[in-house]
Amino acid sequence: MNNTSAFDHLFSHFYCRYAYIASRMIVLTISASLALTGCDNSGEHHFNDYHQRLANVLEVDPIPFHPQEDLPSFPSTRDLYIPIDDIRIGLLDAYELRRCGLFQLIADRNSSLGKVQDKTRQLRYELLLLNGLERCLTQIIPTSRDNPISQSLIEELTPIKQKKQQQLGAVIWNMLTTGKEWRQQFVLYPHTFAIDHLAGFTANLSAMEDIFALLEYSQKQGYIENNQPTLSSIPNGIDEAIINRLLTHQEKIHRSRYFGQLFYSIANATQWLNTTTQLLNQQENQIRCGKQRNQQQAEYLRNVFYRYYNPQIQPYLAELDSQYRQIQPILQQIFAQSPYQDPELITYKETFIDGKAHQLFRKAVMDHTKFWQRTFQRCQFKVGI
Repeated sequence: MNNTSAFDHLFSHFYCRYAYIASRMIVLTISASLALTGCDNSGEHHFNDYHQRLANVLEVDPIPFHPQEDLPSFPSTRDLYIPIDDIRIGLLDAYELRRCGLFQLIADRNSSLGKVQDKTRQLRYELLLLNGLERCLTQIIPTSRDNPISQSLIEELTPIKQKKQQQLGAVIWNMLTTGKEWRQQFVLYPHTFAIDHLAGFTANLSAMEDIFALLEYSQKQGYIENNQPTLSSIPNGIDEAIINRLLTHQEKIHRSRYFGQLFYSIANATQWLNTTTQLLNQQENQIRCGKQRNQQQAEYLRNVFYRYYNPQIQPYLAELDSQYRQIQPILQQIFAQSPYQDPELITYKETFIDGKAHQLFRKAVMDHTKFWQRTFQRCQFKVGI
């Protein structure tokens, strides 16, 4: 083989190898792009796909989707925060509290780290302090030499405990509405849930049940301090199991935006359903059905229903409805005790917590269902099970 032939052969080999590698890279790039496109499992994506396929069968342009832009916002942290007065005690008196287990708690709160602790730890401190003050004030009577603290300190602690009890509702409110991990649950999150996974329900429901228990406790303490008749069922101290669960709740919810995402997903589903129902209603008279008629278009529509709406969107709508109906009562109870009455918060509460948005959602589901009921009946399609 001469040099030219050898060179040609070598060039041909490398060229073919390069072409093969390049083609593989193109295939992999296309595959990766398709994978990225197909990995969107959000409710938004499935509604869009469903709407587009119906438009294709009906041979019309899809109706442009316009997200709702007038959804009420959760008020700002600055607007929701309730200022709370500091209560101070002398250093010597604070040191005396070591005898009933409060000195170290107060010292930790006044340390450099304690002064910058988050709202959850602030509430935890207030609850532990109230429990500790209750212990201090219910020790053996002052005349006994076994009494761990002085009469003068008991007289100083009594109004402090009363003031702390009065402030407790505001401390809980500040944590819930201005603490980062808690507040972000309520701020609208403009991303719909995955079609088959609405994450965050269990952790947030459990957290809200404990928050409501704390609010009830704070209300009952105010009931006692206002010299109303005392009920034997009212506890003098809060259950420490709930206190210790606060940090666990914060840890479990800090990655989610649950309530804001649920509220947005419900509003988004409502808008998509109304838009798609409008598309179907506009073309309803053009859908041919009946004996001895070509029902091909109607059959294609039925296929879209059974392939996309029935197995994917319908369960998603049912889960949105179920989760909302389970969490709404506890949220209504919590926000009913709100010490803050602002027009923006009232509008937010009426829309998402009292159920205005949910009512519109249920109506949109019913209107969409009615179209399919009419069409199946008119075309004499049997409902699959």
